[in-house]
Formats: sequence, structure tokens, C-alpha cells
Amino acid sequence: MAPYESDDTTAVADADELRAARRRKAARYVVPAAVLGVAAGTIGLVPAIADSGSPDLPEISAQQLIEKIAASDVQQLSGTVKITTDLGLPDLGGLESDLMSGATPSGGEGSSADPSAKLTELASGTHTLRVAADGPDKQKLSLLEDAAEYSLIHNGKDVWGYDSASNEVYHGTATEGAEQGEEEVPATPKELTEEALKAVDDTTSVTVDGTAQVAGRDAYKLLIEPKQSGSTVGAISVAVDARTGLPLKFTLTPASGGAAVVDAGFTQISFAKPAASTFDFTPPQGAKVTEEGSVEAPEHSHKPEEEDFAKGLDGLNVIGEGWTSIAVLDSGAEGVPSDAGRGATGDMGGMGSFLGSLGDEVTGKFGSGTVFKTRLVNALITDDGKVYVGAVTKDALVKAADSGK
Repeated sequence: MAPYESDDTTAVADADELRAARRRKAARYVVPAAVLGVAAGTIGLVPAIADSGSPDLPEISAQQLIEKIAASDVQQLSGTVKITTDLGLPDLGGLESDLMSGATPSGGEGSSADPSAKLTELASGTHTLRVAADGPDKQKLSLLEDAAEYSLIHNGKDVWGYDSASNEVYHGTATEGAEQGEEEVPATPKELTEEALKAVDDTTSVTVDGTAQVAGRDAYKLLIEPKQSGSTVGAISVAVDARTGLPLKFTLTPASGGAAVVDAGFTQISFAKPAASTFDFTPPQGAKVTEEGSVEAPEHSHKPEEEDFAKGLDGLNVIGEGWTSIAVLDSGAEGVPSDAGRGATGDMGGMGSFLGSLGDEVTGKFGSGTVFKTRLVNALITDDGKVYVGAVTKDALVKAADSGK
């Protein structure tokens, strides 16, 4: 069937929360981080499946489809998920274990069952998961490996992580209404879609691009594309369940072409209530159990409001607009080493070599520096310690640095 078209401005005209200038500015900066962090931040359902067939569905406008997504409130489901992430990073080699251990909280004592470390494996490659949810207090995610399985279970106040390969167990308490840091990112296709929609304004094209079948479900395809040149984002495609409004698949393709940066979606899904036993867990005999005082519940931890994102940008210089926004940080700012610059990587041992493998030396009116690149988010660190970062091309970063802002 032919794609449905809609006027870009009309599609979002009535969505006041998407048009608030402060929240848009914050969201534009958060969207790239959301995609980069989907693996490390995943404690919910992170679903990738090729479209098969084009069902004949009633026509729907982009505005109506956006409203359908916003109204979706699926509480119970189970299914199989496939996620492929390709940021174009080089092989970490021996650095992988160092990076993984660095991601483990000090309180976790390096347990292989700690979810904050284990789920970083989703940051690259293709992975299969089994997922289940029954309301805000019961979720389960299992990462299927070659000869082992890792499971993360949230049941009431308990959060369990179990690594069958090492027979290690991680146990934490889900604190109701726990505050999560601003670095937390959306984990589900629905959350990713909502973050992407916050960036919608006159720099964005939003259309309904026909229909598809995902995991046996009829779905509409929402297409979000930057109108501006200079962005590394090519397009975001979201397959939205025609009946429930739940995003079933989220695909972000880079402007450079090739494979998707993130392709996440259900391969099988049921909206029936999972058996209560699905969320039961007792540590196996002989398992090493690591206790953590308090961790946030997967999928139902407190989510910061858009104003929280904007607050995090207070004092942060953001230049440009829309999808070509660039954040500028000075050396010594929060999260930026005081010795940021080309010399900094030389003092970081193996990590410096890893960063160097991502870098291109550049020069301009600003002087010289290094652009560290992925297929999505790039960063320019100048020799005088300024950092320019965004989902933009290398040339866009150099131009921003040359502007002297």
C-alpha cells in the first residue's frame, strides 16, 4: 500500500509537551545519548525483526499515531526479543575486561551477576533475550548465551541477577520512587520513541510510512527524519502495534548508510498475563550471592521529567538547533577532566590507545584537536581542553569550534 503522508507541522501541532522550547532543547541532546546507552541502561524490554508483509490497515495521520503511542499502557506481556547494536567501535581486545569492570559499581564487588556490568554486553553485536512483564512490580529479562543464560528478575521489592555460567547471584532491593541519575536513558522501544518525538519541531519530518508486520502483529510505521544536513542521524523508524499502540520495533539508521546503529524489536510477543512462577527466584545451592543495599527496579524506576533533562543542561552551552545541536563543555566542567585535550589520552594507558584508535587529528581557526567518532555521536576535544559533542559530522564539529563559541 502507498505510504501515508501528513503535514509535518500539523502532525505535532497539538502536542504541547513536544513544543515547549526548554524541553525540546534538552531532548535534542538526550536522544543521541539514549541510543548510545540503550545497552548499558537496559533493565526493561529492549526489543529487532525484519518486516514481513504489508497489512491493509485504516489510514492514520502522523498526529493520530503519535497520540496512539502516548496513550499506550501495556502492562502484561511476554516474548522473545532480538537486538543488534553497531556503533562502529573497533574491537576492544584486552580492554574489554577493563571496561566491563569499570562499569561495575563498587558495591557490587565485581559480581558477574551485577546487571550494570552484565547488560553492557548489549552495547555491540546481536543478542537474543526473553522478556516478561506483569505490571510495574514484576519483570524478567533473560539474556541467552551460547552455553549459559543470564536472568534479571524484579519481583516486588526484590531484584535478582543470576549468571548461570559462574553460578553467581546478585540481590538488591527495589526502592519505590528511587531517584535515578540524569545519565539514565530510555530502555524500551516505547521510551526511545517518546524521546525521539521530543525532538520533533520544524527541523524534523514526521510521516506515516505505510504498514508492516512485526512478530505477527499488524503495525503502522512512523518515520522520523532530520531535515537538516550535518546530522549523523539518517532516520528513525518505529513500528507501532495497530491495536495497542505499543512500539514493537525501533530502528535508527545513520546518515552515512549501511547497517542500522540500533535495530531492536520483538520477534515474538504475547499480551497474555505471564504465570506468577515466571518471576519466582531462589538462589541455586552453592551459588555465590552478592548483596547490594539498594538498586532501582527495572522498568519501573522513577523516570525524570523533561524539566530534569533541561536542568541538567543549565550552564551548558548548546549551539545550533534541532538535530545538529552541539554541546560545548570546557575543561574542568562536570564530567570533563581538567586535562582534557590531546595529551590526556597519552596518560591513560590502554584506554588512551583505545580512544586514540577512534580519533582523527583536525585543525582549524580554533587550533588543533582530535575528533573521536562513532557511527552516531562524535566529539571534538581541542588541545586547549574544550569538548564539542553531538550527533553531527566531523565537519560540523570543526565549524562549531571555529565559531569560537
